[in-house]
Formats: sequence, structure tokens, C-alpha cells
Amino acid sequence: MGVAYPIVSEALFFVAIFWTFFHSALSPTVELGAMWPPMGIEAINPFELPLLNTVILLSSGVTVTYAHHSLIQGNRRGALYGLIFTIVLAIIFTGFQGIEYSVSSFTITDGALDLVFILVLVFMVYM
Repeated sequence: MGVAYPIVSEALFFVAIFWTFFHSALSPTVELGAMWPPMGIEAINPFELPLLNTVILLSSGVTVTYAHHSLIQGNRRGALYGLIFTIVLAIIFTGFQGIEYSVSSFTITDGALDLVFILVLVFMVYM
């Protein structure tokens, strides 16, 4: 039962985020201007920086898996290089996330989008 709680809570966390997005996008309220995305918010092109961030995130999964398998096989050098590459990719990913947020047309205090940020903060406090 010890492992089930974090897995279930994380799954419910993602359900809440997607539920918020789809609820706002499929049935926008008057407070959102009855349109999605809300007025004044420009949608980010998903084939630019978000795509690059996705590739970096998936690549970090590959490098940490390489480090894990190297560690199991007793290959200390491979494990070390895998972890170093993973940390470098994590730093690059985090930097690009900051750039993406700073150039976006919305902030944490805007309408329905701030609810997703609040859900993330609440999840982090309780985990």
C-alpha cells in the first residue's frame, strides 16, 4: 500500500489538470469571454519551443535509463556520464521552461490558467 498512494495521487493530479483544461476549453464561461483561449491570450505554437522541450525531456529519460542500466552492470563510468548528461538536460529544460513562461502572453494571475498553477502548488505541498 506504500507505493500505491503516490501513484494514485499523481494520477489524480494529472486528471485534475487535464479536467481543468478540457472543462475550460470545451465549455468556456462568460468570465473567459465565452471563447478559448480567453481574449488577450495568444496560443503558443506547439512546434517551436514546446516541441524542443519535449525532445529534451524524453532524452533525459533515455540518459537516466542508460545510467541505471550501467549501474546495474557495475559500469561506474557509464552511470556517472549518464547522470551528468541527465542533469545537464534538466538544467537546459528548466531554462527553456523559464523562457517559455517569460515570453507567453499570460501570467500566473490570469483567469482559468492560474487554476492549473494553483493545483500544481497544492500538489507540491501535500506530497
